[in-house]
Amino acid sequence: MTSGRSPAPCLAVLGTGSDVGKSIVVTALCRIFANRGIRVAPYKAQNMSNNSGVTPEGLEMGRAQIVQAEAGRIAPHVDMNPILLKPTSDVGSQVVVLGEAVANQSAREYHQQKEALFSTACLALDRLRESYDLVILEGAGSCAEVNLMPHDIVNFRMAEYARAPVILVGDIHRGGIFGQLIGTLACLPPDCQDRIAGFVINRFRGDISLFQEGTRWIESRSGKPVFGVLPWVNDLGVEAEDSVVIENPRKPALDKDSGPAIAIIRIPHISNFTDFDPLTRISGISVSFIEQPQELSRFKAVILPGSKNTCFDLKWLHRSGWSAIFKTYVANGGHVLGICGGYQMLGARVHDPDGLEGPPGSTDGLDLLPVETVLKAPKTTTLSTFEWKGVSGKGYEIHMGQTRLFKRNPLLTITERNGQACNEADGAHAGDFSVMGTYVHGIFDTPGITRLWLDQIGLCHVPVSVDQGPVERDQAYDRLAEHFETHVNVEAILSTLKAATGCNIGIQFKASPLR
Repeated sequence: MTSGRSPAPCLAVLGTGSDVGKSIVVTALCRIFANRGIRVAPYKAQNMSNNSGVTPEGLEMGRAQIVQAEAGRIAPHVDMNPILLKPTSDVGSQVVVLGEAVANQSAREYHQQKEALFSTACLALDRLRESYDLVILEGAGSCAEVNLMPHDIVNFRMAEYARAPVILVGDIHRGGIFGQLIGTLACLPPDCQDRIAGFVINRFRGDISLFQEGTRWIESRSGKPVFGVLPWVNDLGVEAEDSVVIENPRKPALDKDSGPAIAIIRIPHISNFTDFDPLTRISGISVSFIEQPQELSRFKAVILPGSKNTCFDLKWLHRSGWSAIFKTYVANGGHVLGICGGYQMLGARVHDPDGLEGPPGSTDGLDLLPVETVLKAPKTTTLSTFEWKGVSGKGYEIHMGQTRLFKRNPLLTITERNGQACNEADGAHAGDFSVMGTYVHGIFDTPGITRLWLDQIGLCHVPVSVDQGPVERDQAYDRLAEHFETHVNVEAILSTLKAATGCNIGIQFKASPLR
């Protein structure tokens, strides 16, 4: 659409490395500017993550940009994340372009397509700039990987295309913040150095006043301002972007007095791990991601999450010894829930005749549900409304596979997909609901559904807040915005944006058209 005005200005948030806080800074800024009446949209040209979601149009994009759109009080759109890479191995990914899976490619094959994909990403950004007052770009990884910069399509090259000033984010918690910030500058060519407007330092522990000398040193050495230093916060309730937050899980330290516990198996290609955020916020329950095979009797329930490579992760369960442990656990009265890929693994077999996830063939499942799955295109991507035991819930589906039930034992009824009414069975159960599986992600976002599941696993006494899910997430965005504005000079960021772009955000473009 064409609005008859100049394209909206852009602000870029780049980082000194992965998981330094870029995504959370963009999320905070989206809520802050939305609170000021500015129509703001997030944007990440290329995202590499198996944590994805579905837009109202039934298309797939990274969950980080969905979260950022929620923070900005707008509907997510694939233009906000035009290219999504979903790793299926150490050297290959499924490539999702404008919400649709187009190919499985090696890193080398993807590299050969980058120029065309850069054009696609630029056009997506152009459309956002026609529809919003401000677009906030998020970078990926370190913006100073000198070997990758000539072919970069997400960091400085995109910031240059958008003529966006850059906020550089560093993580003081991981150590070496002076080297992170000044070293990043030193690795960059002069034009990229000049584009950096200032710094935000994330995850500071202790008395911030003791870092004033450090702030002065950074500003003196770089000639650029430190916009703020964000203190460490244990949990604001905002979804994490990457599974790095659950890397290398340790054996949980549980004893008889620590209350009921739930385990989530940290499979190698885990996807959509944020499905379980609502469970982690329930008081009185301990939720642990575990990877090393261990005895499970201590847990009230064990969850097999989604996977971007179901066959590989299923073979990993067999090789590592988890398969036998699961069967013993269920035989002794344990409860198991599988979601998406986890649901497929609980069946008798998973067939991949077309080699969608690797060499064609079949893999024996855990044989805990009377189902079998065939992996095949096209990919299902839906926002779904479902019903379980008379309680309605909302979630989303992202999977390549069709599952056949050996018995008439579905778990849920899907009543709507992408706004279209339907009446279709989903999932399966066995052993009087001791083993359950479903394709629906976000199943715990509905308090009533969480209540039913807790009752099913014997935790009737554990209370569930009615604010769980979307209401709780919205409150979390406000907490994040308040935390950010307390410690970061947002007015200085706006002044920098105005000086760099010539746009008076919030006045000139306040009455922009709705998307």
